[in-house]
Amino acid sequence: MNFGFKKYDKVLLFFFVAFISASSLIWLFEERFNEKEWRSNPTMRYKMCEDIVDNELLLGKTDVEVISLLGEPDLFSSEQNFQMIYEVGKGPSFFESEEDQLIVIFENSRVVKAIYAED
Repeated sequence: MNFGFKKYDKVLLFFFVAFISASSLIWLFEERFNEKEWRSNPTMRYKMCEDIVDNELLLGKTDVEVISLLGEPDLFSSEQNFQMIYEVGKGPSFFESEEDQLIVIFENSRVVKAIYAED
């Protein structure tokens, strides 16, 4: 039996290893939510928003719990559903943009969704 890699197998192996390496590096350098950093450096909050949204850190919390964790929001909105809006600074961009926002949406006094709105 011959177990040598054919050209096609080598290409697949290369892309598989590249994918695993890229995923590991992204995970390694991604900012995790840190309450102390969130409160002390408001212009850099955008770095932690993906962690908050992806890991559903706010899901099911009350408004009091969210304020306890993130501090007072910059805006409140109650158009259809109650929302808290946090200004999180500007992420890197080639174009002039407005500040990004973390929007926390409530239904029945509990968080049902958090959205990271990049402008």
